[in-house]
Amino acid sequence: MKSWYLLFCKKQEQLRAKTHLENQGVNCYYPELVVEKIVRGKVKKVREPLFPNYVFINFDVETGPSFTTIRSTRGVVDFVRCGLSPQVVSEELITSLKSIDDLRLSIDQTPTAGDVVRVVSGQYSGVEAIYEEPDGERRSFLLINLLNNQVKISVENCHLDL
Repeated sequence: MKSWYLLFCKKQEQLRAKTHLENQGVNCYYPELVVEKIVRGKVKKVREPLFPNYVFINFDVETGPSFTTIRSTRGVVDFVRCGLSPQVVSEELITSLKSIDDLRLSIDQTPTAGDVVRVVSGQYSGVEAIYEEPDGERRSFLLINLLNNQVKISVENCHLDL
């Protein structure tokens, strides 16, 4: 009987592992989502893994391939285990992940011009500001009210509550 398992893969090699596993007749599921990011100063939609370095696989242990064959596949490190044996993942979890994947959820991490954001840490902690535009990949330009004047500042995105 087929069961779902979770594989831990080498960094940035999940797709390679998925390709080689599918060539062996193993059903693979690699959930991804679309994220808006600032890449080289431009907003782009990028596909990112929902679970970096992990791939769900579905196969029958009795008919093969064996656990050893799967573990020695290029890009695969090992099964996620509970004790000595690989942990079986429930069918309900995979079904719910696939239903979320079908909705094609898109997470927007960058606000649009004019949105009110709050600075949660750093030099301007606790200040509410108006988002103006991105300033590179990791910073943003904000307008804050300082002595009744709007002042343009550049703040790292990690200090913002998006």
